[in-house]
Amino acid sequence: MAGRIRDEDIALVRERTSIADIISESVTLKSAGGGNLKGLCPFHDEKTPSFTVAPGRNVYFCHGCGAGGDAIKYLMDAEHLTFVESVERLADRAGIQLRYLEAGPAPVRQQHGQKQRLVAAHAAAVEFYTGQLGSAGARPAREFLAQRGFDKAAAERYGCGFAPDAWDLLTKHLRQQGFTAQELITAGLSREARSGSLIDRFRRRLLWPIRDLTGDVIGFGARKLFDDDDGPKYLNTPETPIYKKSHVLYGIDHAKREIAKQGRAVIVEGYTDVMACHLAGVPTAVATCGTAFGADHIGVLRRLLMDTDAVAGEIIFTFDGDAAGQKAALRAFEEDQRFVGRTFIAVSPDNMDPCELRLAKGDMAVRDLVARREPLVDFALRQVLDRFDLDTVDGRVEAMRRAAPLVAKIKDREKRPEYVRKLAGDLGMEIEPVQRAVLAAAAAPPKAGAAPDTRARPAPVEGEVDNPQLTVERESLKLALQVPVLAGPMFDALGAEVYRHPLHVAIRAAVTEVGGAAAAGTGGAVWIEAIRDACADLGAKALVGELAVEPLRIDGEPDPRYVSVTLARLEWGAVTARIRDLKSKVQRINPVANKDEYFALFGELLSLEQHARALREQAAGGL
Repeated sequence: MAGRIRDEDIALVRERTSIADIISESVTLKSAGGGNLKGLCPFHDEKTPSFTVAPGRNVYFCHGCGAGGDAIKYLMDAEHLTFVESVERLADRAGIQLRYLEAGPAPVRQQHGQKQRLVAAHAAAVEFYTGQLGSAGARPAREFLAQRGFDKAAAERYGCGFAPDAWDLLTKHLRQQGFTAQELITAGLSREARSGSLIDRFRRRLLWPIRDLTGDVIGFGARKLFDDDDGPKYLNTPETPIYKKSHVLYGIDHAKREIAKQGRAVIVEGYTDVMACHLAGVPTAVATCGTAFGADHIGVLRRLLMDTDAVAGEIIFTFDGDAAGQKAALRAFEEDQRFVGRTFIAVSPDNMDPCELRLAKGDMAVRDLVARREPLVDFALRQVLDRFDLDTVDGRVEAMRRAAPLVAKIKDREKRPEYVRKLAGDLGMEIEPVQRAVLAAAAAPPKAGAAPDTRARPAPVEGEVDNPQLTVERESLKLALQVPVLAGPMFDALGAEVYRHPLHVAIRAAVTEVGGAAAAGTGGAVWIEAIRDACADLGAKALVGELAVEPLRIDGEPDPRYVSVTLARLEWGAVTARIRDLKSKVQRINPVANKDEYFALFGELLSLEQHARALREQAAGGL
């Protein structure tokens, strides 16, 4: 069994990691005020950003689904890593040498997690394949690239390589570097032959490395070069623990920053199309890898585009003009309803793909192709109408029936009346029957089997909206979580008894368990995660994440006076509640029969009322 990473090293990783940098690699973040950032949650589908990142404390929280934590937790959830794998990934990034505790009687070297091993194997394979591209046997691969307008610099930029005419050259190379047979099979780089021996998956092919959002190579796309190769034209890495073709977009590592910057993504069909677009001045191009453009691809792009109700991203499909391309475009229109943004299609008049267009007419022609885009709904409607004879009554009616659901699906409701009028004009019909058909389609129930919205959302603290005491409890806990150095002894002086809500009590108890706010050091993700871990209640754990990113109820930075006022209000609420209880008891006691008890309670009441007046003066100023 491998050793455990030292706690102080984990703390160092948390301190030296910029969570904003980590999350920005896959989610577009924009200022949310108060030093916080906001974006679309990567863990559930949403149209309005509720995913908050607090760079100052190195934590995140989604107010929509309740996901939250530090950079380690983010990698665990976003990339399906184990805790150790996440720590190791961040440590490598920060240049931190991790130390491991001994496991058993002798030290055991900590092995990297599976994902890191598979990524490392792919990195070694890229180095091998790119080295082979210059070999004599790779001449057909170099000619293929040259014939499509890609020089040596372009090949190097995109990591193009060549799988040599050998059965196990890569396999032997990687085995010599310490990778096991099982690791190579799991990575999809090698496979078992009928004889039982291990051989390379790719042979005699031009290769493109496929990278994820972080830039790690997770698979390959391989193009057939020789006529006697009886395999498919394109052969991709099979599904592996790190390669899920429904989530992968080729070129996303090159295009992600421009997609976020321009608010636009161009969807093309192949590896050479991506290269051609990028080199022609369309840097936002990406392509699917051996599968149709689908919902998971949309999820990746929506987060980069910041595609929300308030901010509309732009998606441009560049399908071929042939029947297959038209079918793909109509399928894209169905998926388009998951986008809030505007969706377009660009089809070359000569039915050329971007790579062919660049070769034939130059870079400007590729840029013009994208510039001449038309709304996808217009294209989809035209494809439907073209299937019918509009010179006949039956043809017009059937075309209306088929086209009406497309108009009903248009997200921007204000555009629907205009498309109703356009459709009526295209059909040569009165507007009323077309309008009725669209309204009927819009009112139709969802298709059978449609999944209901079952997203989990954190439950609000009961009564908090209209309960000043619960509000100030929340504010005091935020101070302890976000600025423990400032809150320090003032916060620690008030115990869990001054809190009413059970979740607040649980969090306050957790602060005590980890040594109190005064012992928090610099705070940040290490401090917040310690409190979260100390909470036995799952609801309290979730609330810690929420409070860690929620802005304080003050303009500007908090100061000692703000802490003093907040905690005075907190204690004042508890004291006044105790005063009410004592007054009720005093009124119920017979001062003659229970003289000692009466005067004891009465004396405590006077003392508390005096203390309450002092707290009220201290709390003057308001939140």
